[in-house]
Amino acid sequence: MGLELRGERSSGVLQALRKRLRDHPLARVGPGLITGVADDDPSGVVTYAQAGAQYGFNMLWTMPLAFPLMAAMQLLCARIGRVTGKGLAANIGTAFPPVVLRTVIVLLLIANTLNIAADLAAMGEVAELISGANRHWMTIAFAIGTLVLQVFVPYHRYVVFLKWLTLSLLAYAAVLLTVQVPWRLVALRTVWPQFTIDATSAAVVVGVFGTTISPYLFFWQTSEEVEELERTPGAVALIDDQTAAGGELRRISWDTWTGMFYSDITAYFVMLATAVTLHAAGIHNIETAAQAADTLRPLAGNLAYVLFSLGIVSVGLIGVPVLAGSGAYALSEAMHWREGLERPPGSALGFYGIIGLSMLAATAIQYSSINPMKALFWSAVINGVVAVPLMAVVLLLATRKSVMGRFTASWPMLALGWVATGVMGAAAVVMLLAS
Repeated sequence: MGLELRGERSSGVLQALRKRLRDHPLARVGPGLITGVADDDPSGVVTYAQAGAQYGFNMLWTMPLAFPLMAAMQLLCARIGRVTGKGLAANIGTAFPPVVLRTVIVLLLIANTLNIAADLAAMGEVAELISGANRHWMTIAFAIGTLVLQVFVPYHRYVVFLKWLTLSLLAYAAVLLTVQVPWRLVALRTVWPQFTIDATSAAVVVGVFGTTISPYLFFWQTSEEVEELERTPGAVALIDDQTAAGGELRRISWDTWTGMFYSDITAYFVMLATAVTLHAAGIHNIETAAQAADTLRPLAGNLAYVLFSLGIVSVGLIGVPVLAGSGAYALSEAMHWREGLERPPGSALGFYGIIGLSMLAATAIQYSSINPMKALFWSAVINGVVAVPLMAVVLLLATRKSVMGRFTASWPMLALGWVATGVMGAAAVVMLLAS
């Protein structure tokens, strides 16, 4: 009898422990974390590295400012997906004229393809530095590898791979352990920078914010919330069943804020690493991720070089699928095609076809006369143009009871969202004038 009681108690304790672990916020991170890491893709690393190399510690202030703004926009997108059970494009299609959705999707697909081309080029160049293999062959290998994972591996398995890859961002924090950092001066310049406001510095600020707050992230996180909803047994959109609202909205909030913080602090570390090494050594111009990694080697040692290089390749393996997938979700929803990374290829031919075409076009750019870094520039211009009206659309969707029911956005989130829209609007104007 005593043994049975002890057995029952042990079983109860184990069940309680499993429940606590299952319900712990760290066990529930997902779309927000992956979206945050995808924000620090190789082309983003180049932008942050250039800011650090060119201005030293004087551009670090951009990341604390960007954090609440990017988090607010991504949180609104995630809530739209979980509340409505539909992706961002599907919601825009029902609430706005068709021309709005068509324009956004065309520009999104062009910008994403150019961005994928720049990311694949950066991954190939860095892989060539590490392995000695031809960069073009490495680029093709990365393109095929990411495409196969997206098409043939179901989302619930693929997402585990993506979550593990998010640890790669720690490589940039580890780089700082290999160099001496004047932390007191870093803290001072983060809150009190010293630089001249001119066309060049404005362009760098525009690049940083344009990289941090990007349209493809809005579509991806919204659609991934729908993916999570559809693969959870018994789960329905919150607008149809409000029973799970409290737990789900808390989970989304935790996931998004932590994911964006992880992304933001990593960008800060990249800037800081290049400021304390490249800028301090008088190297103020970085054009490619490979150049940034290679230049680090004589200044900070082989360990810093390897960590920085591995970080670029790893985040590229997340960023490229997110870029390709976000465009596929958007166009598939607009065309009312079956979509989703959980579906087998035969049941979502249009969806996977868009992913394949995006990857093919991006890979072809490597062999064309188009410079991948020029492609990145035009991608940033298009993103800057698309981001502002799209952010306004997201904010309007989040306030409509016909879309969100009783889950319309709170005024603090809306305030942050409109501030972010204003910042991006100013950035877009400066970018267009500079270009």
